Amino acid sequence: MIFNCFTRIRIMATGICRSTRANVATIFALSLPIVVGAAGFGVETSYWYYNSLRLQATADAAAYAGALEQISGSDQPTIVAAATQSAATNGLGSGTIVVNTPPASGPNTTKKAVEVIVGQKLDRIFTSIFTQGQVPEQARAVALITDASKACALALDPSTSQAVLFSGNTSVKFSHCVVMANSIASDAIKLQGSAALNVDCLISAGGVSLSNPVTTVCAAPITQALPAADPFAGLPTPAASNPCQNDNKATLSPGTYCSGMTLKGNVTLSPGVYVVQGNFKINANAVVTGSGVTIFMSGSSTVSMNGNASVQLSAPTSGTYSGVLFYGDRTGNSASSTFNGTADSLLTGAIYFPKQQVSYLGNFSGNSGCTQVVASTIQWSGNSTISQDCTSLGMRDIPATQSVALVE
Repeated sequence: MIFNCFTRIRIMATGICRSTRANVATIFALSLPIVVGAAGFGVETSYWYYNSLRLQATADAAAYAGALEQISGSDQPTIVAAATQSAATNGLGSGTIVVNTPPASGPNTTKKAVEVIVGQKLDRIFTSIFTQGQVPEQARAVALITDASKACALALDPSTSQAVLFSGNTSVKFSHCVVMANSIASDAIKLQGSAALNVDCLISAGGVSLSNPVTTVCAAPITQALPAADPFAGLPTPAASNPCQNDNKATLSPGTYCSGMTLKGNVTLSPGVYVVQGNFKINANAVVTGSGVTIFMSGSSTVSMNGNASVQLSAPTSGTYSGVLFYGDRTGNSASSTFNGTADSLLTGAIYFPKQQVSYLGNFSGNSGCTQVVASTIQWSGNSTISQDCTSLGMRDIPATQSVALVE
């Protein structure tokens, strides 16, 4: 009797255990797809996140590449090509890319910014058991070109040796501005002899060669910098007019001087634009004055000022040629213009000769030190003090080396 009771209990317990194992197996079998799916979703979410980071890095690199191309002065198709090539190199594959300059939206819709938007569609792996649609991902980046400093003297030639040269007994002080050379030569900026120089900084796309110490605000000259853009690249060329003007007068009028200009004695230039087809020469002991003047040197025409001449000329303070005193033709060939004069001479404005060397020999600058020199190459042998705080005189700031920063 007792034995039968225990037998029944054992049989019942065995049945219960078998039933429990069967239920656990059933529950496990039913929940296994959910568990596997959840694990797969976690793995796949991590993959999506990793790819979004990689896609953002691709967008950043593409925007940066486009901005570097823009600094070099390339047109929009070339900028787009550079950004697209960068994205392809960084694994964009069959993804999409849109390049906007200036950006189409955001807080940096300026001409000095490049926007890149890249997109990809990812195939699903584990989550494909729930849906077959691809996962879209997108990244956006904006690279902004910023001006690192302001220049009073900028040499545009990209490769020549001694693109900016300070020599002899010259003593020059540049106030609140830098000297910049775009040349990649090892001695793109050179100071030799007993020349003395005081400047915020020397910046070169190549190197700097100094025979004696230079007083600077920056800790040391900056070398291997990005080249600076031509600040007057968009300045229109003045048109020649008829009839030809005669320079044999005490007071001259704007217009076209078909045989050049040779100034002697006391001469006053009336305000306006002078188109000089031939050389511009100021003889010894001449006294030349004029305000609101822009002198355009057509072709390869050059400027020559005698050291004994007194010259006081200033650029317009408004209008198309605001702040530009001398303007050398971009279509001219290599040549050299010389600026000299007495200690009371004043050249107020920009001296712009993108195809010529400018030799600045005079012991003078402009009103309040406001003279800027932008030329293919520059040789400085005079004593002067140059200042960059000249916006009140219609002169623009001249950006020196530029930098690229990712701002969005």
